[in-house]
Amino acid sequence: MDGNDEQSCIDRVLRGEVNAFGPLVERYQKPIFNLMCRMAGSPDSAADLTQDTFIRAYQKLERFHPGKRFFPWLYSIGLNLARDFARKNTRDLKTGSTLDPESISGCNYPGDQHDSMCASLEFVRLEKALDELPLIYREALILRYHDECSMRDIAEALSLSLSAAKMRVHRGLEMLRENYKGGIHGTQKRSI
Repeated sequence: MDGNDEQSCIDRVLRGEVNAFGPLVERYQKPIFNLMCRMAGSPDSAADLTQDTFIRAYQKLERFHPGKRFFPWLYSIGLNLARDFARKNTRDLKTGSTLDPESISGCNYPGDQHDSMCASLEFVRLEKALDELPLIYREALILRYHDECSMRDIAEALSLSLSAAKMRVHRGLEMLRENYKGGIHGTQKRSI
């Protein structure tokens, strides 16, 4: 679905065709659910927050600016709901890892499985380093490298200027490298 198809769906919804919102939900349900899983840490909460995101977007659709991309606008709605959820539940936002690094060992996996296990350990180490970042940098990196958003879309989703979005991604990468390096060498991580 390209921008013209999205705008067509939005125009039809605004003219009263309720079912025209369905293709937008189908197209973006998975990335919004993934965002919510990372932010809320629970699949049940993520499902509720995903549904709330689409309901809120539908209710505010008349505020969407034609010519803009729908996903960054939708993502910012979801991000705000996730932040509200975190504040209400007084917990830090985490990426919701389902793997426990201490429970994984390559010792029981012979041959090719050992390589696979090493890759899993590297992923867990990277995810842990990402979890240690301040939320503002974690959000920017997830948008850029997980959701493959352009810098312009990141700026729009996070309500930043383009240069501020670039700087946030750059600084986030620097912090991530430092956290990751600290995890590999067992050195004390840099204070953020």
